[in-house]
Formats: sequence, C-alpha cells, structure tokens
Amino acid sequence: MCRHLGYLGPPVPMKGFLFDLPHALATQAWAPRDMRGGGTINADGFGVGWFPPGADAPVRYRSSMPIWSDTALPALAAATSSGAILAAVRSATVGMPVTETAAAPFTDGKWLFSHNGVVRGWPGTIAGLAGDLPVEDLLTLDAPTDAAALWALVRAKLRAGDHPAKAVSAVVDEVLAVAPGSRLNLLLTDGTQMIATTAGHALSVCARDDAVLIASEPLDALPNWKSVPDGRLVVATASYWEIT
Repeated sequence: MCRHLGYLGPPVPMKGFLFDLPHALATQAWAPRDMRGGGTINADGFGVGWFPPGADAPVRYRSSMPIWSDTALPALAAATSSGAILAAVRSATVGMPVTETAAAPFTDGKWLFSHNGVVRGWPGTIAGLAGDLPVEDLLTLDAPTDAAALWALVRAKLRAGDHPAKAVSAVVDEVLAVAPGSRLNLLLTDGTQMIATTAGHALSVCARDDAVLIASEPLDALPNWKSVPDGRLVVATASYWEIT
C-alpha cells in the first residue's frame, strides 16, 4: 500500500532519505515492515518532489519503474539538497494503471500530495463526491486512480480557501463515510507546513529542534521516532508538530 515521507528543516541531501539511512525509502520499497495487509513490495513506481532554496513551487521527478532500478536517481539525490521534501514509492492496487503519472507526489502550484492506501469500492463509492468537482478537474486527473481523485478532492477544498488541515481531514471523513474500510494515509506539504493522516496505515514522526520528518516507517533506529495512532491528524512545520 505504498510508502511515503515528508521532511521540513535545514537543507539536506535527498540521498539520505531515499538511499543512505538503514531503512530508507528505497529499502522500504522492497522490504517494508508494516504494509497492513496491502501487498508485499512497492515496485510500481516512485516519485520525489522538493523545493529548491528560495523557490515558491516544487520540482518533481517521477517514474513507473521501481525506485531501485532507476540508475539516475542516486546521483540526482546526492546532488540535490532541500529543506522541504516529499517522496513516495508505489504499490498499485489491482486494476489500476502502472504509469509515471500515477505515482505520487501529485502537485499543483505550491502543493505536493501523496496517498498511501486504497479507496474501497473504487470508483463507484466516491462517484458522488467526485461529481461535485469541476469537470475540468476530472478531465485532467494525472491518472484514473483513487490517489489522483483524492488529490482532486483535497485541491478543490484548498482552492475554496479551507485551511490545509481542514481540507485533508474533511476529505478523509467524507471518503470514509461512503467507502468504509478505506486506507487513507494522506500527506500534503507546501514547503513550509505538512499535514498527514493515519487511516488504516502506519505513520511515524521524528523531530528535533529545527526539523521534522514524517514517514510511513522509521528510517533508522533512533529512539525519537513516535508512532502516530490510527485515525489521527499530524500538523507540522520545521520547528513544531502536533497530533490531533
């Protein structure tokens, strides 16, 4: 059911999160520890988005290949430092396409978004919710997947002026109401704040005075990783985080 991570703090090379740490994202792709019944490996694509220093909008790199098979990524990750990063590896739900455009992060303007999980009964269960979206948004989805549709729902609320935490939590509540049992771990950032949910999937937070790292699974064995209980919302900046 995919793995993702988000980082806010001083600029650091992306390579640590993706490859170097003992349980980095590339390791989680083929040896995840907590998939909650949602597959065994994450080999159906990956993506990473980051904010270059001083930039208002992120840069994104995605592929339909397994993260460990992309020979260009290690050098790119070693040469790229950022203080705001969102990365994900994908385990596609049966019947959904394995394409570059189906891999998180999804983006629009300043936002990066990822989804770990599955919408039960897709697509019929959330057809009513999607029917409230502008037709143009539906016609320009990155891919015909539940994750892309969830991003469209969140993005519509952001455009309407909702606070990011309210937008994300409202979408989770609305989808669970029509598709019970869905796994809806969402991760959203604009480079200054992160919003994350736990709904049927694992999530942990690691914080120090000037940085916060949120990940599906701890990237190392340091004792300051905190497991986030199911059904909760995490709001974080580089210097602050809370679970509600």
